[in-house]
Amino acid sequence: MSLVAIGLNHHTAPVEVRERITFAPERMPDALKELRSQLSIPEATIVSTCNRTEIYCGMDTHQTGHVVEWLHDFHRAPNDTFSPYLFTRVDHAVVQHLMRVCSGLDSLILGEPQILGQIKQAYREAGEHGTVGKRLSMLFQSAFNVAKQVRTDTAVGASPVSVAFAAVSLAKQIFGDLEEHTALLIGAGETIELALQHLKTSGIGQVIIANRTLERAQALADQCGGEAATLASIPDLLHKADITISSTASQLPILGKGAVEQALKARRHQPMAMIDIAVPRDIEPQVSDLADVFLYTVDDLSEIIDRGMQARRQAAQKAEHIIEHQATDFMRKLRGQDAGATIAALRSQVGDIQQETMQRALAMMAKGDAPEKVLKYYAHTFSNKLLHQPSTKLRAASETGDDTLLDSVRQLFDLKPAAAEAAPDTTRANQPIDAKKLTK
Repeated sequence: MSLVAIGLNHHTAPVEVRERITFAPERMPDALKELRSQLSIPEATIVSTCNRTEIYCGMDTHQTGHVVEWLHDFHRAPNDTFSPYLFTRVDHAVVQHLMRVCSGLDSLILGEPQILGQIKQAYREAGEHGTVGKRLSMLFQSAFNVAKQVRTDTAVGASPVSVAFAAVSLAKQIFGDLEEHTALLIGAGETIELALQHLKTSGIGQVIIANRTLERAQALADQCGGEAATLASIPDLLHKADITISSTASQLPILGKGAVEQALKARRHQPMAMIDIAVPRDIEPQVSDLADVFLYTVDDLSEIIDRGMQARRQAAQKAEHIIEHQATDFMRKLRGQDAGATIAALRSQVGDIQQETMQRALAMMAKGDAPEKVLKYYAHTFSNKLLHQPSTKLRAASETGDDTLLDSVRQLFDLKPAAAEAAPDTTRANQPIDAKKLTK
């Protein structure tokens, strides 16, 4: 049985293909059940996100085609809809791929950490439905450990490479520890939601969400125990904010220089970090003229992001070395376990022969047979039974010209060349022939 991965991702397939092959959460139990029951696959885990659908299996490689057919059937897609975009990896390539994915090296944004949580969830779900066995358990646990090592030993996820991450990184550079500070987030779109996640991770003290729609602001505020407000309330709340991050679709500025001046007076000119990541801008450029205000725009963040991507690429090189070493070590351990199972089966079979022969020998002794006779019987019978099946297989291999098995046995038992294969004795080659002896 081998480790096999079959799937597609943002490297191999366009979004319209990826959309068709995703597994909805409510259908995942049925998918896992069908892989086990219909295809008789011993082990399977399905990873399905917006950027990838990958099936990890412990199975014989000849079943790969059946999995591809099943993918089309399950999604009711015409034959070969997905085939041009699918990849197949086996054993070492599977291990290396999953370790790269878990470490964020295969993601659309290099080093992003979200994929690790998604894979852990897929692994847990497969475990709950009984489709994770010994091999996949070893594989996924090892991949999780490697991802942790990559995060610890490299900076692949440390440098900002998204606008939201860069905005929060700037705030941390200005204020350091964020636990005693308050952030005002203006807007409620994807970028603001990501910024909120990064602020929570950074331990922000208080959060205020201001949005055109109060309901949407409240939904985000509930995620962090924050305060929700409308855009009209911003002038009354701005003085509370040490950090302001704004990203709306407004065509006109939401914050002007006058409103910020009033907030500074109420704050007694304590510093304010204002990060405008909207296009068109949400904060009037003149705000940057005010003392005690650090105003940054998308252009400022782009420079940070470019530096961050370069730093991550350098860290990724170190991460790749870690993964290659760990993947090789994993396969060595996996093959060692396979050898252990074979050794255990061999010992069990030899033990059965030994017990059977011993029982007969003991019966002979009970009848009064001489010890010498019993020992000779035991040695002769045990060796014959032990070597009968291997001898039959070796003769058959020799008759068909299969030298591989013969060579393996010679190496396994460190056998010397047989007498018939030994070089001829030429010590008497030149001696005269005694005709009398030939006629005897």
